[in-house]
Amino acid sequence: MALLAFDPLVDNGRCAETGLGRGGPVRVGRAHRWQGRVLAASGLALLPWLGYLAGTLPPGEAAAWVPLDALEAAALLTAGTRLLRADVRHRAPAAAAAVLLLADACIDLATTARRAVQSAARTQAPPLRA
Repeated sequence: MALLAFDPLVDNGRCAETGLGRGGPVRVGRAHRWQGRVLAASGLALLPWLGYLAGTLPPGEAAAWVPLDALEAAALLTAGTRLLRADVRHRAPAAAAAVLLLADACIDLATTARRAVQSAARTQAPPLRA
């Protein structure tokens, strides 16, 4: 979803003014409002998840996962609110959110695959007798 924010702010085929140094109101298109709302809502949805992770994970794992998810939430909220305000600076936090989410997904897949292989090996191995 963060990659949706890379679309330029276009109004009738022309780039919309951002108000940064030019002044004047900026109209945000329907698609950009929707994208901004989705990004901001995704960032807000991560906040309860942070509390759940902090409360249920062991301290060593929580020290790694909670800051990563907090950075994801901050990047999504920043990109969403900037997109809603038609600020051209929405691209940097959207890129940061995309990279963080991709890294999170890769780490999830790497750790899940290892756990699944280990558990499959444990269930298929014959019991050891002393």
